[in-house]
Amino acid sequence: MRLGTWNVLHGAATATGPADVEGFADAVGGLDVDVLGLQEVDRAQPRSEGADLAAVAARAMGAVAHRFAPTLHGMPGDWVPAPDPVGEATGETGDPPPGSTPAYGIALLSRLPVIDWRVLPLPRLPRRVPLLVGAPRHLVWVQDEPRTAVAARVAGPHGPVTVVTTHLSFIPGWNLVQLRHLARAVRGDGPVVVTGDLNLGARRARVASGLHGLVTGQTFPAEAPRRQIDHLLGRGVVASAPRVHHPPLSDHRALSATVVPEG
Repeated sequence: MRLGTWNVLHGAATATGPADVEGFADAVGGLDVDVLGLQEVDRAQPRSEGADLAAVAARAMGAVAHRFAPTLHGMPGDWVPAPDPVGEATGETGDPPPGSTPAYGIALLSRLPVIDWRVLPLPRLPRRVPLLVGAPRHLVWVQDEPRTAVAARVAGPHGPVTVVTTHLSFIPGWNLVQLRHLARAVRGDGPVVVTGDLNLGARRARVASGLHGLVTGQTFPAEAPRRQIDHLLGRGVVASAPRVHHPPLSDHRALSATVVPEG
């Protein structure tokens, strides 16, 4: 099965630019993967034309099943944590279900049958923490948003593989705590691939998770990438045909690889 991951920046080309929902759909279709993890996904947000981006992506890639896990409700500047994140199967048209609360989160989509789904909330810092940012460096106090993961046991042509997607904290050290927690949560799941924007370099991601890197390539920032913070990490699988994609949207590049269970 072909797996991919992409931080989509709510379907926009830049952080301050407007979303392009039609262009987003074309970009997702162009990845041509069987299972896709998406991060920074909007639902019913004015900045992304009020669309259900998980449903838009599912339709574009021909997914038979997908889940959107909101981590924040409301709109930018007025976010509130989503209560008890759950994986929601959303509409098929790209329009949010009637009465949907504006939301933001992650999504996992599959055009192969899914045996079961899980949503795995990740540890969250309960308070603001100091962080050095910018050039010249200066100290700011930041509050991280809730983080979660969505896992699907996918019925692949060579046997089931558990595929997980997540978007970890930007706070150094805390993303390691979250990744270790996630790795423990899927330890008994047989062949596993963790996808997502981990906000970690390749070596630290491999060491913290105990998983193997399946794709090597710089992913951020998209126009002139200097770091790899987006990953496909696996255990019990063999990977081939790794690729770094440069879609026309987002500030991240996308990754994909073909995987089969070992043996």
